[in-house]
Amino acid sequence: MIELSKIKEAKKRVRKVAIKTPFTYAPILSKRYGCNVYLKKENLQVTGAFKIRGAFNKISKLIEMGKKEGVVAASAGNHAQGVAFSSNYFNIPATIVMPETTPLTKINGVKAYGAEVLLHGSNYDEAYAYAVEFAKKHHKDFVHPFADEDVMAGQGTISLEILEENSNIDVIVVPIGGGGLISGMASAIKQINPNIKVIGVTAKGAPAMRNSFFAAKPIDSTEVKTIADGIAVRDTSKMTLNIILECVDDIVEVDDEEIADAILFLLENQKLMVEGAGAVGVAALMYDKLDVKDKNVAIVLSGGNIDVTMLSVIIEKGLIKSYRKMKLVVTLIDRPGSLMKLTEILSKANANIVQIGYDRTSLSLAFGDANVSIALETKGREHQEQIRELLTKSGYRFYEEE
Repeated sequence: MIELSKIKEAKKRVRKVAIKTPFTYAPILSKRYGCNVYLKKENLQVTGAFKIRGAFNKISKLIEMGKKEGVVAASAGNHAQGVAFSSNYFNIPATIVMPETTPLTKINGVKAYGAEVLLHGSNYDEAYAYAVEFAKKHHKDFVHPFADEDVMAGQGTISLEILEENSNIDVIVVPIGGGGLISGMASAIKQINPNIKVIGVTAKGAPAMRNSFFAAKPIDSTEVKTIADGIAVRDTSKMTLNIILECVDDIVEVDDEEIADAILFLLENQKLMVEGAGAVGVAALMYDKLDVKDKNVAIVLSGGNIDVTMLSVIIEKGLIKSYRKMKLVVTLIDRPGSLMKLTEILSKANANIVQIGYDRTSLSLAFGDANVSIALETKGREHQEQIRELLTKSGYRFYEEE
């Protein structure tokens, strides 16, 4: 494990730039799931994620060693911003290699700190391989996003802050991608209080570290596919796996539907913008993946840099799943007044039309008919059933779009 003294030294460096993020009680989650839930809000951190801690600690040590030629990093976004910010702070050049699928918001976030961005590969691992060769070719220091003791020590400072706020924590829940965050945090926790359980959470679409944990040996994935792009790591690091095997008590997984529900829950009920990777701990709690009844539970919200396009999709799907929106295709006789009659019926049902389309040319339609696609704001399952009954009684043929 990472020595506690190194994590404490990292804290002295990191506090120059990183804020001590809020660690607050979450009453709704606590009441609903029968435990005391506290959220460590690293989504509110400088650059929007915890990664600034490890990146700044690493680059600080390089500067202390007189290495000022510049750094190279590979990242899907949050580590990239941490390295870019830290390099800018010390006025050294930085080159960041990012996968070609990286959301624009994260690319722009990196460029805003003055770093050069190179897009290469379809995932983190391909970008990583290119970045390592680039660093060697240009004689620059490579800053690994997780398999580096200084980086892990920086991430471990989160545990110090949590236990300073509340020393009675029973369980700490941490997202896992490459394993740097949980390795640093678990190292600190087990040296301070080995009775605290450390639970990792992976995305089902990026299972490498979970599979490796239970096999007690590195097992890489053939591919990764998850909305939690911050933990979409294909290959297992032997360095972080060894620490995880020593310090982590269990690893659970959540799928994309569960992650999306957690993102929407946090947005609506906690007023927090959290990215997919940052929401996996809450998803694990919401879907009964954790045995935490009557326990004091700390959940790390690791980042908040979610792509707005992805967020809009999550919100739209969430509204449909929670019966607050429904999409109908209704067949009408194509003549004046037909659409008005339909809207009057929907008005009587107190359904608010938010989108409407009219199609009279579909080959599936009989001549003289038209399909009206309508999106409605609704007030729950019963309200939707009332709308269906009213349309059926009025003689309309219709079907629902998912």
